[in-house]
Amino acid sequence: MTLAACCWLVAAGGASAQQDAGAANIPVSAEKISAYVLGPDDEITVRAFDVDEIDGKTARVDRSGNVGLPLVGNVKAGGLSVSQFEAELTKDLAKYVREPRVSVTVSEYKSQPVSVLGALNTPGIYNLTGPTTLEQVLSRAGGLRNDAGNTVNITRQSAWGPIPLSSAKTDPSGDFSTASVSVKSLMDASDPRNNILVEPTDVISVPRADLVYVVGSVNKPGGFVLNERASMSVLQAVSLAEGLQKTSSPKAAKIVRTGLTGSKEEIPVNLSKILSGTAPDVPLLANDILFVPNSAAKSVSYRMLEAMIQTGTGVAIFHP
Repeated sequence: MTLAACCWLVAAGGASAQQDAGAANIPVSAEKISAYVLGPDDEITVRAFDVDEIDGKTARVDRSGNVGLPLVGNVKAGGLSVSQFEAELTKDLAKYVREPRVSVTVSEYKSQPVSVLGALNTPGIYNLTGPTTLEQVLSRAGGLRNDAGNTVNITRQSAWGPIPLSSAKTDPSGDFSTASVSVKSLMDASDPRNNILVEPTDVISVPRADLVYVVGSVNKPGGFVLNERASMSVLQAVSLAEGLQKTSSPKAAKIVRTGLTGSKEEIPVNLSKILSGTAPDVPLLANDILFVPNSAAKSVSYRMLEAMIQTGTGVAIFHP
């Protein structure tokens, strides 16, 4: 299965749910809602049979973690699950009502935001509504775009403990834990341990993929995504560019490669020999430019085309 197909499957999970005040809730099954831990700014709705003073009342958890309700006054809610809070409220109401029957629902989730950034279809801030996996968060953010890179990065506040991944490390300040997950392993489910539970205030980021560029006398010039690959062969790149034009000069092709210091290196490539199988294929690395000149103007500079890419006037073509 291609990466794009995997991304589509992930995106199908719930990109159409409505957003609330700039941050959307991540839905979970009803049975998990009772385990949701209440926190500041969450809003609850209380149902209490035969207790008109609070039946149907809504209240917001304040910064101290308390909820103010008629009859019972302030009740501790912060740090308690919904079911635990129901038990506390029932105990307090029992002072005024014989055998009270209470149910509590969360009408607004506000205390457990997660930031989802980068190459996703609908990045933003989402509120956890219960135990939520990394795949579920990516799904809620609309799935990965075609230009998504090959890793998902997670940053977690140290108060929530270390990230349970082999790649996890603590940053020099000691305030955060960071880790990365391979997109391919996550989508293939090759190691279920990679699909970790997300914690409140986590930052999930998906960088854009590296590209290689094919410009000049080809049928479809543009930038092509490496996805999970570290390189792409010249033959693959020419194929994605839909082949050479009839007027091209394949013998005079070149790879333009930028070094770590910003210097440019030009590597001659005889495409005729590669296409005929008489010379080995050549790998293209991230940000390489394969330039195929026109036979009528072999001295045409690639620099104008490179400038178009850098200024955004060229169109990148993303192949799934």
